[in-house]
Amino acid sequence: MRPSRAALPAAALTGALLLTGCSHSADTESPGSTSAKVNPSAAATPSWAPVTGTPQVIPAVRDFRRAEGRGWRPSKGARVVVPAGKGSNVADEAALMARDLGGLTVVYGDEPVRPGDIEVKLSGKNGGKQGNNLPVQGAADEAYTLTAEGTRLTLTAPTDAGIFYGTRTIKQAVRAAGGLPEGTINDRPGRPQRGMSLDNARKPFTEGWINARLREIADLKLNQFQLHFSDDQGFRIQSDTHPEVVSADHLTKAQVRRIIALARSLHISVVPELDSPGHLGAVLDHFPDLQLRNASGRVIRGAIDISNPKAGPLIDSLLREMSQLFTNPKGAPAYWHLGGDEYQALMSSSPSTSYPQLARAARQKYGNNGTIEDLTTGWLNDRQKTVEGQGKNRIEAWNDGFFTGGVVSADKNRTVAYWTGKEIGKRPPEAFLKEGRNVLNFNDEYLYYVLGQPNQFTYPTGERIYRDWTPTVIRGTRAVNVPASMTGPDRIPGARFAIWCDRSQAQTAPQVAAGIRMPLAALAQKTWDPRTPALSWTAFTALAKKAGLSG
Repeated sequence: MRPSRAALPAAALTGALLLTGCSHSADTESPGSTSAKVNPSAAATPSWAPVTGTPQVIPAVRDFRRAEGRGWRPSKGARVVVPAGKGSNVADEAALMARDLGGLTVVYGDEPVRPGDIEVKLSGKNGGKQGNNLPVQGAADEAYTLTAEGTRLTLTAPTDAGIFYGTRTIKQAVRAAGGLPEGTINDRPGRPQRGMSLDNARKPFTEGWINARLREIADLKLNQFQLHFSDDQGFRIQSDTHPEVVSADHLTKAQVRRIIALARSLHISVVPELDSPGHLGAVLDHFPDLQLRNASGRVIRGAIDISNPKAGPLIDSLLREMSQLFTNPKGAPAYWHLGGDEYQALMSSSPSTSYPQLARAARQKYGNNGTIEDLTTGWLNDRQKTVEGQGKNRIEAWNDGFFTGGVVSADKNRTVAYWTGKEIGKRPPEAFLKEGRNVLNFNDEYLYYVLGQPNQFTYPTGERIYRDWTPTVIRGTRAVNVPASMTGPDRIPGARFAIWCDRSQAQTAPQVAAGIRMPLAALAQKTWDPRTPALSWTAFTALAKKAGLSG
């Protein structure tokens, strides 16, 4: 059963319902019930003021073909009709929409569609054969069609993910404009990966807070949630293999499972991140012998000594345990983020001099030409094999965890999560694209919400994202300079907006929620529709407020 989700407040429907001059015949079934067949001609046609203009939603629909008519509004007695039945993949999406629209009745099976109804059905030959709420393989699986004609509304899509996004369009349009104008919407995303990343390690957030954000990003048709749960300041998920590393304020495994279940029901893929070989302070506090030390013996906070033969087994045991917690349906895309950023040994002016034990281990493992970069690359390759052994098949790492010109190369199937080009020696995104890698956009110039604004970071604004950023603006403020064949959704699959809690007390959890709403709305618009937005920023923010997306 799909976890409970908040319905549209009754007040949001008041205007639409007041405009319906005639209702259907009495309908006493509760939502989720199946009624007897009704002759369509026996149901009176509802009457309302025409819905005008274009569909009022964020992100904007890609194509709308207007027709003559009054459009569709939720009316008294309106039903959601699911021809495929109560056991179909779209039954939960239909039930959710019925709740969102104030508690419409849902009927299943071969039921005539009456005036005022919404019909929900899968299109294509394979839609009904797919598993329920599976992560999609690509943007084509998220397309949907909505037709408002003759006071009826028809929603079709090739998958239940597409159906879900159609229900989000209906929900927003009712809130913002009372309904949908007459005509047909054909909608689809421009980029297949669109999401939010949360640093839950430096600042713990509650299950309830996380669930509220999942519902919000789902309404924006964002489909990924990255959870950074381990860092120097905390390890925030219950561990049975190493309970000693777990911070007092953490999520239990039961809570994580509920978060995953809710995310899956909202067609959001969860991307766990256990960062290494840096950012491991909370773990290494309990394993002091594995802490990296420089040539003078000083401990390097958060960095693990990858030359120590006990280091890999420790991290692998945590990776295996957490991989088993963050489960994925068989055959579905299964994400894992390895981290790989800011390993302090490689941020030294002379790594081999400062960390001779690492240089020695690299030569022993890879020959006389082996370097600390090779040792680090081999470390991440080994961690990738560990999570792949647990069924993960979409592996990512931060761009400063990739190195060139060494004896060892990063696994060719690892996606580059590109966040910065500001650190010394970091390669531009063009270099990764030219060598055939996929690059996911985390541009810290636009998409990094860093609490306390340290290190010259400033809180990103939705307006700046909306006006200046696109998925091809990966580093700084200009688009990548590569052939167009390298900038499509197959190579730059999308972007995530990242919340980092460097100064955890700088904002409360409610302040964070408020601060990220409009940036996320802007990100949703720019990753869904590649065209220049039709609305001004002022009009966009006004629409977000009407649609209930801005708090």
